[in-house]
Amino acid sequence: MKIAIAGLIATASLAALSTSANAADYTLKFGHLANENHIYNKAALAFEKEVESRSDGRIDVQIFPNEQLGSESEMISSIQLGTADMTITGEPLQNWGAPKAALLGVPYAIENEETLKKVAGGEIGKEIEAQIENKVGLVPLTWFERGPRELTSNRPIKKPSDLNGIILRLPNVPLHVKVWQALGAKATPMAFSEMFSSLQQGTIEAQENPLSLIESASLYEVQDYVNLTDHVRSWIYVVIGKNKLQSMPDELQTIVMDAADTMHDDYQELFKKDQKRLRNSLEEHGMEFVEVDQDAFRDKAREAVESNLEGETLELYHKMLKVK
Repeated sequence: MKIAIAGLIATASLAALSTSANAADYTLKFGHLANENHIYNKAALAFEKEVESRSDGRIDVQIFPNEQLGSESEMISSIQLGTADMTITGEPLQNWGAPKAALLGVPYAIENEETLKKVAGGEIGKEIEAQIENKVGLVPLTWFERGPRELTSNRPIKKPSDLNGIILRLPNVPLHVKVWQALGAKATPMAFSEMFSSLQQGTIEAQENPLSLIESASLYEVQDYVNLTDHVRSWIYVVIGKNKLQSMPDELQTIVMDAADTMHDDYQELFKKDQKRLRNSLEEHGMEFVEVDQDAFRDKAREAVESNLEGETLELYHKMLKVK
């Protein structure tokens, strides 16, 4: 009997040691708004694999798409509270004391892809990142290029006056709300997860997003037109809680940051391929693309932008306009 009991104790001890050896030292809960098929999620999964491999399992990355951990704004709060660790976010960070984050998606500030890369990857991007880290407590690990934001609706929109009275869903970004109000729309901030049902029920009539999110959210089921406003060429950050990052040993912090650089490259490849197929996909689903008087939109939007930015943020906006 004693031998049997000793054997059981030894087996239990070995099991405990095995479990301890396999358990991760750190867990990163990474939530975002896009669905499983979106390139955000594909890049996040590549990051998960890279981090876990490089850290020999000391870091466990858990990916939560589809706002499983909450809306974009809720995720930011959760990271600050320490109940989540990473997300993909941009302009809403201005609501947490980083006004320069508004420049991540300023209407008609950036006109092409090359200029975007120079802004996001250059000194202007670094200045915005520093404010996010210092004021919000989130560390931008890398940035993702976003396709131009387009306006979808159930009637063609070709000029600003066509917007008069239309109920338009927007993310909770004050600058965007002000600009679309100036353009004539009834701007309605709303969580991304609530948008489809609201369009379906007719409580809102239009929304604006890159083609990738228009497709992945199946908005072709509730919207007829893609109006080619190209009103925002922007980027978005993958962020991690500063406290969480700094809680790790230096070698694990380096692994996370290096994997983020790899994730950026992975994403850019996915992005290029995705942009080529998106319009065809949406047209196949029945959406009609509408050419828009972009100059009319640009002139009216820039006037609203100028009047709703101030101080260092306005100065940085003027620097952005000079980047070619």
